[in-house]
Amino acid sequence: MEEKKKKVGFNIIKNDSTDGHGGFGVGTLSLNNVSPVIIDVEAGTASIEIGAMHARTDVEKGIKFLPNKAEVPNGKPYWLIWVTIDRREEGPYYAGVTACEMTVDRSIRRGYKSLPEHVNNLDKSIKRKIIVEHMDDASKKVLGEFLKNHNEEIWNNSSEELKTSLKVE
Repeated sequence: MEEKKKKVGFNIIKNDSTDGHGGFGVGTLSLNNVSPVIIDVEAGTASIEIGAMHARTDVEKGIKFLPNKAEVPNGKPYWLIWVTIDRREEGPYYAGVTACEMTVDRSIRRGYKSLPEHVNNLDKSIKRKIIVEHMDDASKKVLGEFLKNHNEEIWNNSSEELKTSLKVE
């Protein structure tokens, strides 16, 4: 019987694998400083939803997601925001903030989201990018107020680009 080769999958690690040894794990991503935030567009609310890391939020449970938005014409709009926190001399700050569109129609148990967009935006958040320009203004304001109220010190240490992008003074 032939023994199958072990495949190297996506690694979620706790410690920095790039400490100079150059061995297994170099180049893997750490999700320790990433938090998913869900915005309910109609309700105008935002909340941290750790279950989003594995597509297991209350919003997503029991929903079959389709890659074509037209197949979910009556979907309720949501935003999934990947928020990465980093630290610099002044203290912690919101380093990466990227938004992904999602709609859910509970009546037909179907939803729309682009899995490649969600994965790519998670990666971009980890890489300290701010990508929120495609969000509606009301949702930007909800996100900005949520981040500011969640931790004002982190908000104050964050970039002007983020604050301007989210229309929060």
